[in-house]
This record gives sequence, C-alpha cells and structure tokens, in this order.
Amino acid sequence: MSSSPQEQNREQKEEQKEEQKEDVKEEEVKKDMKPEDNQNQNEERKAEKWEENKKEEPKESWKDCIYNPRTGEFMGRTASSWGETVSMFTLDDNVPRYQDRVANPGLVIRPHAAEISFNRSDPTNYNQYIQNLHNLLQRYNDSIQERNDLCMVGEYTEQDNEPIKKVCQFKRSMLRQCSGLRDSSFGFAEGKPCIIIKMNRVIGLKPQGDPYINCTAKGDSPLRMQYYPSEARLDKMFFPYYGNKAHADYVQPLVAVQLLLSREDLNVEQTVECKLEGTNLRNDDDRDKFMGRVVFRVKVSE
Repeated sequence: MSSSPQEQNREQKEEQKEEQKEDVKEEEVKKDMKPEDNQNQNEERKAEKWEENKKEEPKESWKDCIYNPRTGEFMGRTASSWGETVSMFTLDDNVPRYQDRVANPGLVIRPHAAEISFNRSDPTNYNQYIQNLHNLLQRYNDSIQERNDLCMVGEYTEQDNEPIKKVCQFKRSMLRQCSGLRDSSFGFAEGKPCIIIKMNRVIGLKPQGDPYINCTAKGDSPLRMQYYPSEARLDKMFFPYYGNKAHADYVQPLVAVQLLLSREDLNVEQTVECKLEGTNLRNDDDRDKFMGRVVFRVKVSE
C-alpha cells in the first residue's frame, strides 16, 4: 500500500536532516585532526601513486645499454654527442676521416697471403698469386708514372703550401725481374717467386735516416734472395704523404724480394721475416707483429 504525499514529504525531510548531521560530523573530525595526521595521509597517497607508476614503468634490459628507446641514446650517447665526437676526427678534408694515430707504419706484402704454397709445375696453383701482383702494379705502369714528377733523390718532397700535391714517379720497370714485364709469372713458374713489400701510408710521416727493407730466412740453412730495386731503399722523396684528397695519385715506393730457392729448398716450408731498417721507425714491438716488419711462409713443390 503506497504512502500519502504528506508522508513522503516527511520522509524526505528526515533523510536530509540525517545527511546534514553526517556532514557536520565529518567536518568536526577534520577540525579535530592534527597537522601531522594530514601530512601522513598525503605521504601515504604519494607512496601508493609511486608504487603504481613503478609497476607500469618497463624494466631496463641489457639492450638499453646499446640503444635506449626512452632517452634516444646509443651506447650511452645522444645523436648530438656522437656528432661532436666524430667531428673531432674530421679536422681536414685532405686527411682520412679515421686516420691511424700510430706514427710507426706497418709492412704488408703482395701476394696478399701469410702462407704462399704452390706447385710450380701447375699454373692453376699460383695464378691467383700472380694476378694479385699484376693488380697491384697497374697504377705503377710506366705509361702512367711518366705523367708524374721526377723528384730529388734522397730529399723529402715537402709541399705543405701547395693545394694540389705533385706525385713522385715510381715506375713498374724499376722492379726488373719482379715487374711482371719480363716474366709474367713473377718467377712462380720457375719456383723462384717474387714477393712485393710496401709500407702503410701515414700522413705527414718523414722517416729519418735512410730506410730500406731487409729480409732474412728463419731456419738452419741460409736462403738466397735478390732485391729490386737492388738497394731495397724506400727513398725519402716519397715522403711526406698528404692524404687521399690532395695526394690522390700518390703511390708508395715498393721493394720486391725474389726468393732464389734451390732444389734442396723445394718441398720445405720457408719462413721469411722482412724488416724496415736504417731509420728511426720501430720494428721490434712485441705487442704489434706488423709494426715495421712482416712475416710470411713459402712452400714450393714440384
């Protein structure tokens, strides 16, 4: 049975009075609270919020050490930081961007192999070696080198103030028996292979003294060798080198050593060490086996 309108109005008024009493009580409780109680409640709310954020935050992994997607850092540096670092190595357009800071150059050989092994009776065994030598010497062809300058022997070719640097001649024919002109097999067909040695380029290097290449066989029996040019010198006129832009046509001086193997030397592995001598450049650093020297092995069979 429904209530009359008068009864409904009376009930609503009673409910409003109850709500007002509760509001008054809540206000009285707030007045009675001490300041430190309010502070504690605020701290509790902050702690709860921090815990929620911590759960949502992705955990860091080892991958972030390489690239961090949140900060945009690569290897711990931003893109702008890496740009500043790279610019430190780009000081001059005429020098390589990542120039080796080591002042003492290394030696390298051609054919490009630490172990040279072949049967002299089978050209397919050594074709790769002689092709490697022909490729190296293309830039040294006499027809190309005749366009370059005849420089003063035994003197540095210093041209710091010249925008375009002249290039000193080094003709392929200077290597004579190891030029590939008289013998296109570079001695491999005869079992007396030619090895060509060159020094790595270092910008601004001016070796003191009279640098030359000296090769020795490591073994009980001596090994006969012949150098081309005969003095095995790396003449000062080829120094200094000014970089791949200003000195675009520059060619390094070469020394060829022909191993004059006898019949007793065949089928025996020969270990040869070639060193840069007669200069202030180092060739005895145990931490760097290629600084000023190079070691290779040759075995010729028949």
